[in-house]
Amino acid sequence: MPAAFFGHGSPMNALEHNRYTKVWSDFGANIERPRAILVVSAHWYVESTSLTAMARPRTIHDFYGFPKELFEVEYPAPGDPQIAQEIADILKPISVVLDQESWGIDHGAWSILIHAFPNCDIPVIQLSINSKKPLDFHLELGARLTPLRTKQILIIASGNVVHNLGRIDWSKPEGAFEWTRSFDQASKTCMTTTPSNALSLREHPDYSKAAPTPDHFIPLLYLAGLAGETEESVDVLVEGFAFGSLSMTSYGIGTKDISARTTISAS
Repeated sequence: MPAAFFGHGSPMNALEHNRYTKVWSDFGANIERPRAILVVSAHWYVESTSLTAMARPRTIHDFYGFPKELFEVEYPAPGDPQIAQEIADILKPISVVLDQESWGIDHGAWSILIHAFPNCDIPVIQLSINSKKPLDFHLELGARLTPLRTKQILIIASGNVVHNLGRIDWSKPEGAFEWTRSFDQASKTCMTTTPSNALSLREHPDYSKAAPTPDHFIPLLYLAGLAGETEESVDVLVEGFAFGSLSMTSYGIGTKDISARTTISAS
């Protein structure tokens, strides 16, 4: 299985059809059908390392101030408690909580999956981001997920390389500030050359503006960990910006053929 990091941006992307959602759709259409999908979403940021382990995860609308039709979106994919346990076993000796009721599928996951896998018929399991752990823990945890790729489990990390809601400029729907571009470019250079060195990005002069909170940046470290473990090349699936302070850049590993198609479709 390939693996990917997607910049998910606004929840409205779930309803819209644009060059980013076209890439998500093409990605899902051009890979082998997964046995299950494991999503590391910026929006499950809690004080534990947890896996959803319920048979029927609920669709979570974890946002406010958006149109009613966005709150009506459902993504009724099944879960799979046995696969959740399988993942937990692979992550040992790290202690993993098997969550059977508190979470589900949040918009960091379903806003992408609704385009990539619209039939909602592949089991979806979410892995939380443990907010109590340092960045190097997440890079290492990404590497530990490597065996899942040989078990037909698709790994998707969902966040944004640059995510600063406090500096959004609504007059720049596809624009970016200079510091946004600078950090995004540094991230691209790192991910496509030495992803195992992704932790060095926290030393970038614009890191504090790009990631004022780490929740949306950390998912990138999971893909970096996977890539560093296997020494596979990292492909850029799509690039772009939104509202000045969001990067929509997405990456994949095991996606060379896919990236060639998605880059064309997104241009």
